[in-house]
Amino acid sequence: MPGPSLEVADIFRDHGAAWRTANQGHIGLDQMKVMSAIERCRTAALGGHVARCEDCAHEHISYNSCRNRHCPKCQSGAAKTWLAAREAELLPVRYFHLVFTLPKPIADIAHQNKRKIYNLLMRASADTVIKIAADPKHLGARIGITSVLHTWGSAMTHHPHVHMIVPGGGLSADRAKWIACRKNFFLSVRVLSRLYRRLILEGLVKLHKAGKLRFFGDYADLIDRGAFDAVLAPLRKIDWVVYAKEPFAGPKAVLAYLSRYTHRVAISNSRLIRAEADHVTFRVKDYRVKGSRRYTAMTLTTAEFIRRFLIHVLPRGQHRIRHYGFFGNGNRVANIAKIRELLRAKVPNPTHNADDPAGGADDQPRTLATPCPCCGGRLIIIDAFAPQQQPRAPPSAWRSAA
Repeated sequence: MPGPSLEVADIFRDHGAAWRTANQGHIGLDQMKVMSAIERCRTAALGGHVARCEDCAHEHISYNSCRNRHCPKCQSGAAKTWLAAREAELLPVRYFHLVFTLPKPIADIAHQNKRKIYNLLMRASADTVIKIAADPKHLGARIGITSVLHTWGSAMTHHPHVHMIVPGGGLSADRAKWIACRKNFFLSVRVLSRLYRRLILEGLVKLHKAGKLRFFGDYADLIDRGAFDAVLAPLRKIDWVVYAKEPFAGPKAVLAYLSRYTHRVAISNSRLIRAEADHVTFRVKDYRVKGSRRYTAMTLTTAEFIRRFLIHVLPRGQHRIRHYGFFGNGNRVANIAKIRELLRAKVPNPTHNADDPAGGADDQPRTLATPCPCCGGRLIIIDAFAPQQQPRAPPSAWRSAA
């Protein structure tokens, strides 16, 4: 199927150079690299392959992907690869969806201290759920968590929050039994909210005391401890938003959800409506409205669109997907095997990864993941060309058009 007619890459290619010049000195190196990667993605600048359909002999050019985690075009394949690995770890239990957000004053501080505050957000939210679940007054079990960091709202504004997928139960302290939660209830949202609030505020005070937070512009005064404490004081008295959704109806629903959330970028190409000389229009979702009317269009200046896209570029080395509890990377395999033993569950059969470019065994021809655009047949790679080079034998369609 043809891709979207308008892409973020088109906007970057048409307006990126002017935007970089106008904002020189105010753009981070990570943001510059993301812009460059998206602009070059699936173009001759990155090289590519020539493939021929084994059924109709159609020749097809396929340019290489940039594989940047912020690129709208590259995340679909990355999500499929990641999901294939997670499929083998699914447990035959109900899963719950939790969301932890930050109050706006802290989100504003996070905008100038992304690495420190994002790490604090993910760590504090995970510690909150793990500690409450381990308490015998609540669940009394060691649980597993998959956390995904998102930093945007529907209009691409800065709105850092964490989505969690949590199995409805956990291992007992002696690992001898599986302790299941109630059918439609995991943990008290009120209790989670209060502990989460305390952990975040304590973490912020420690970071400030250690001199690990930076403040500039309108927030430069917060370098003073008294001014910083004054911002936090009202937040100690309000309820923080912790949201628990209805439990998922089985493992397949979990995978469907994860496929939409784990590798999502600030704005996908499918949300773009049009790009004019000075403005970009895209679809947004108003979560306060139900039904089809919740989808509306928003128009921003091109410069503001680019700025909003780039404020969601994560610091280098920042992990957006993390696993905690019995899903922790160190003992994940052993823990899952133990839980399946306790639940008397079978190991799921992994599905074939259709995106394997090698086509399976080593003696099989290398193929493209996409089918032939003419007949849907398999495309066999017959040639490769390096970045900034043209293939030695252009496809027949190009030759006939010349």
